[in-house]
Amino acid sequence: MNRSLGACALLLVATVTPVYAGNRLVDAGRPIAVAHDTLTVTPDREWNELGWRAGPRCERWTLDGEALNAVTFCGAVESGRPLFREVSKHDQPLPHFSTTMLLTDVPDLVEKSCRIALGASLMTIDSAEPARLDGERAIRFRYTFTRQEEVERHGEAIAAIRGKKLYWMSYEAPAIHYYARDLESWRRLAATTRFR
Repeated sequence: MNRSLGACALLLVATVTPVYAGNRLVDAGRPIAVAHDTLTVTPDREWNELGWRAGPRCERWTLDGEALNAVTFCGAVESGRPLFREVSKHDQPLPHFSTTMLLTDVPDLVEKSCRIALGASLMTIDSAEPARLDGERAIRFRYTFTRQEEVERHGEAIAAIRGKKLYWMSYEAPAIHYYARDLESWRRLAATTRFR
């Protein structure tokens, strides 16, 4: 009996460990490749890269834990591909990026994707404006969303289409305290973005 219990415990640790083992500290002051090596950013403070990825070309960073603040980088999303991993391809397929999309279509794509992938039943795009991402035309947009049984969260994202591929990054945090506290840190990080 004890052997069986020990074997089960070992199996549980072996299956759970890789999820957390991928987390790593991101040092400040040097360029770091992100979004499947398609972009670089140079953080001015330490961040934590989370081992879990929302999609094949995405990664997430946090300062204090994903529930308190998170930055998502997604790069080189090709036409016909979703932004995130499919949750239920048959019952709730994610919308796909298309080369026929305009920059002004990207906030809607992100909203629809988040509603399905993150379970954000309440989500609104609050504003959108022209921006630049490493010299490329881009769009910056702000949004608000709430997941089931969670507090309201605010987000800001910037996206560009380059070489018929979508590049975008976002910052999200609870509306209470954390969003305003780390917003400027996010903007400084986004301003260092370079295409590879």
